[in-house]
Amino acid sequence: MGFSVTFWGVRGTVSCPLPSHMGFGGNTSCVEVQAGDQRIVIDAGTGIRMLGKRLLKEGATEATLLMSHTHLDHICGFPFFAPAYTKGFHLRIVSGHLNGTPGIEAAMARQMERPLFPVPMRTMGSNIVFDEITAGDRFALGEGVQVRTARLNHPDGATGYRVEHMGKSFAYVTDTEHVPGQPDRNILDLIDGADLVLYDSTYTDEEWQNRIGWGHSTWTEGVRLAQAAGVKRLVLFHHDPDHDDAAMTAIEAAAQAVFPDCFAAREGMTVTLA
Repeated sequence: MGFSVTFWGVRGTVSCPLPSHMGFGGNTSCVEVQAGDQRIVIDAGTGIRMLGKRLLKEGATEATLLMSHTHLDHICGFPFFAPAYTKGFHLRIVSGHLNGTPGIEAAMARQMERPLFPVPMRTMGSNIVFDEITAGDRFALGEGVQVRTARLNHPDGATGYRVEHMGKSFAYVTDTEHVPGQPDRNILDLIDGADLVLYDSTYTDEEWQNRIGWGHSTWTEGVRLAQAAGVKRLVLFHHDPDHDDAAMTAIEAAAQAVFPDCFAAREGMTVTLA
């Protein structure tokens, strides 16, 4: 059954469907994890639209959607997720940052109410279950798949996830802002010894200096955390929309010069862990 990670959306902030960005991709955050018989989707940015089409084409009947948070770039693809409209499809949506005020159901529904969107969430024909957890919780998804969570440093809150299966592990850590000289203990514990870690690498160090408080980090901090935690491979993620393919290629090369087992996420790329 295996364990793999596929990138369907790798951008942050806003989608950028431009020729100059297609080498890495223009859709916002969405990652698919296949762990045994579990189909796990992390975040519902614009990349989730094409993933939904693929799930239906493959005959999938259920999935778990783990939400890092509910800022627009991470939820705006949900109204276009075809499985959610499909009778008989079972979708569990998990959130760890809202603490019930408002809950994840209300937050996801709000963007689909007039005058923002003409088709309300209540018209979706699938069986949708909303599950509120607390960042730091652990839970199982089927036999042999464990999920750990951690609180991230982001305006309005965010949750990081670690999926473990077949002795391998993948950690999803976006959106989060670092504090210089103070490695985030929540993140270090979450990614400790992980086989593959995706990290919020929105800005360069120079750009970040003018964006403190915006809730994002840098590839250099990602490398520092990966080295400290003994991470095997690091994925740069949540690419800034102002970073075209040339800029992303330069960022990736700079990161690899410091941490060779590192790459920038590209739409359509699949990494097999087991």
